[in-house]
Amino acid sequence: MPDRRRAITWAEDRTVRIAGPSAGPTFTRAVLDVAGAVLTWPVLGPAGLPAAEIHDVGQAQQWLWAVYGERTAAAVDAVASGTPAAELTLPEQPTALAEAAARLALGHWAARWWPTSYLDGIPALEQDVLGLELAALTHECQQLLDESGEVEGAELLEEHLAALDPLIRWRQSAAPPRQLHGVLRLLDDAADNVGLDGEALRRLRSALEEDHRPTRTPLDLAELFVRQQEFAVAAGSLRTATGRVIARGSGTNDWCRYPPGFVDAAEDAVSWTAYAFGAGRRIEVAVVADIAAPVGGVHLAAEVHVDGSPPNRVPLVRRDDVWTGRADLDIPASTTPGIEVGILLPGFDPGPGAEDRAAREEVRALARHRLSVAATPHDREAAHPDPFLAEIAAATALEEDF
Repeated sequence: MPDRRRAITWAEDRTVRIAGPSAGPTFTRAVLDVAGAVLTWPVLGPAGLPAAEIHDVGQAQQWLWAVYGERTAAAVDAVASGTPAAELTLPEQPTALAEAAARLALGHWAARWWPTSYLDGIPALEQDVLGLELAALTHECQQLLDESGEVEGAELLEEHLAALDPLIRWRQSAAPPRQLHGVLRLLDDAADNVGLDGEALRRLRSALEEDHRPTRTPLDLAELFVRQQEFAVAAGSLRTATGRVIARGSGTNDWCRYPPGFVDAAEDAVSWTAYAFGAGRRIEVAVVADIAAPVGGVHLAAEVHVDGSPPNRVPLVRRDDVWTGRADLDIPASTTPGIEVGILLPGFDPGPGAEDRAAREEVRALARHRLSVAATPHDREAAHPDPFLAEIAAATALEEDF
């Protein structure tokens, strides 16, 4: 059972902090910006109640009591007023708002960090489906949000309206997911709240007003949602026929150094080969592209260290389904170099972090587990929370394609 004791402290930057479970690398944290604060949950641990950094206690009081309970809300106010740091035992069962907030934060995490990988057999999530569920959850969590958060929910709804008709059809199928009706109701309420209208929303309102009579025909989710074209991993890089191979290996695939949708999330998606041309040395880098990788206009780079030297940048371009690039290296002909290769997007890269290979593998294991749950029908008494609709669709794709 997780420890429910939490320290409430006042920091020098005038932030009130509610401690939470220890957090790992950036890509293992689910984060939610709320009115006056930032909430954080560990993705790889039990959801529970979040850690909080509260920068505006007055704003945060609109939701603190509904997430942590009245005693915690009072303690935060007292600490902000100068009372010494406190330690409280939080409620054993999360409130409905706390559970919805944790799910919303996890959905935003999935939109950013889901480890899509053809090599590892982890299919992509349908972004329009996930976006609509996030819009519904944002509306459900409106007590937590300020005006900018409510605007974000409306923007999510408008941006991902392409998936609304397929969701309506899915609801009318023989076996719709149990949360789908609730998601559609929330979307209708959210649209009405911000004055959105249009053909798709009118069809939604009409469908919700009609009696729900599921069809007897099972629905083919692969045909229901417009899925991106499958891709095959390109077999090979810029291999040079006349060069002599002197070293080859796999590089580091650090997800934090480029945006989502650029590189296959597999640990071995980055490979390199060093060649000798007489006294000259050249490295060629190949990186398996994500299914959504941009075709042109954006260029990744490989960062190459030779025997601990300052990095050499090797520009990469997308060729078919692989990012590739080559560069000459200053390596003495008599040595066998120690080479390290990482991938980044110049202008985006926050810099290399700690070696997080084990955490990345845990995230892959989490994705596989969630897909296995999504593929297995379960009733309302099941121990697992409902998977996201996009995970259910992805689990179907996994069965068919992988």
